[in-house]
Amino acid sequence: MAAAGRFVAAAVGLVALVLGLGGVAGRAFTVTVDWLVPLGGLELRLDPLGGLFLALVGGVALPASVYAAGYAGSARRGALAYPVFVASMGVVPLAANMMTFAIAWELMSLASYFLVLHEREARESVRAAWVYAVMTHAGLACLLAGMLLLGAWTGSLRFADWRAAAPTLDTGARGVVFVLLAAGFAGKAGVIPLHVWLPLAHPAAPSHVSALMSGVMIKLGVYGLLRAGLDWLGVGPAWWGVAVLLAGTVSALIGVLYALVDRDLKKLLAFSSIENVGIILIGVGAGMLYHSVGLAGLALLALAGALYHTINHAAFKALLFLGAGAVVRATGTRNMEELGGLIKRMPWTAACFLVGSAAIAALPPLNGFVGEWLTFVALLQSTRLAQPALNLTFALGIAGLALTSGLAVACFVKASRSPEATPPPTRTKPRPRCARRWSRSRSPVWRSASAQRSSSPRSSPSPARSPATAPRSRSATG
Repeated sequence: MAAAGRFVAAAVGLVALVLGLGGVAGRAFTVTVDWLVPLGGLELRLDPLGGLFLALVGGVALPASVYAAGYAGSARRGALAYPVFVASMGVVPLAANMMTFAIAWELMSLASYFLVLHEREARESVRAAWVYAVMTHAGLACLLAGMLLLGAWTGSLRFADWRAAAPTLDTGARGVVFVLLAAGFAGKAGVIPLHVWLPLAHPAAPSHVSALMSGVMIKLGVYGLLRAGLDWLGVGPAWWGVAVLLAGTVSALIGVLYALVDRDLKKLLAFSSIENVGIILIGVGAGMLYHSVGLAGLALLALAGALYHTINHAAFKALLFLGAGAVVRATGTRNMEELGGLIKRMPWTAACFLVGSAAIAALPPLNGFVGEWLTFVALLQSTRLAQPALNLTFALGIAGLALTSGLAVACFVKASRSPEATPPPTRTKPRPRCARRWSRSRSPVWRSASAQRSSSPRSSPSPARSPATAPRSRSATG
């Protein structure tokens, strides 16, 4: 059953990737089944924005599922929750009415809850799962409140009707709905101070699940913010963009500071996800601000930087979590001070992790640099505005992004360095099944190639052999 679940998840990922790329290319479709879901029926619609996030789901789910074949082996825990998690994430960017969206969002949250609870004997996993459940359902309550208000005021639960009626709504009413929706989506994205679940849940979950949660699930919070602030509610006032930009700046700075001082490898990656969501929100907030004052070209530039960094972060964070999972399985520890000499024992895993670290630290010419550079360029164009308050907001964003970039380099130098300490002994003998080692190693190589290719179309990944990954250990969650 476990193998079947992973196969289904991989198949769903492949379909999502193909459909998503078609949506980005301009292909569109609408599917409506009135009798399947109450209060509006099941309604799915593919457009370019939804297609981008659908492609992210598929692009991470496919290699993560291949990796899971060796990582999880024949373990049956999460066999049903995993494909449900992948499928529900794929439905979220396709949903075209409130009920379809809410059901997919809740299924995504429940499935990920059971996956976080994977090692249910460990107190850490139980606590992480409960904190995650509380935070995600508090966010769902905010989303439902905002959507129901919008539905009551427009007389419809269809997103297309909200879009058409938004210009006729009172500005104050739209502001109330925006605050509720933004709070719900920010909680899922891990925006500070709604981030408390993220550094608990990511380390507790299996590494292929952590890759999906960090690479895709939290990005669906960004997707929701984009839909709410630029689509469902129409063009909003400037303070919407100011709030998003400042929230992103604070999240980026605090996230990278937490990552810099943490010694737990998977917690470091979790805090880094908070940092990178902050960087994305800086671009989103700048785009909303430019849009509110009528500078459509600059809004497009800022949003392009945000969306490009969204794609980049999905690639290199999946690579890093899959690499971290191989390291934890080989050593039985997540404490970076106990990890030494691994570059000799696991050379290909180390090489992939170094590529991911360079990309996430925004070192040229990798993709992380390109995404952050586009965001910097968009922020620097704020000199065209003649409004001191908005200029100050952009200046804070520029300063925060610059400081975050510098600290991120220091953070991932720490994470990827090879200490001179003696490597910890392997707890058990390596498993002889080379297929499992192959599947764990190839997925990081795929993600590494993606990190290089999205910044340089002409580059091609060099062939890689599987790392000498050692067996699993139950002393730490991989």
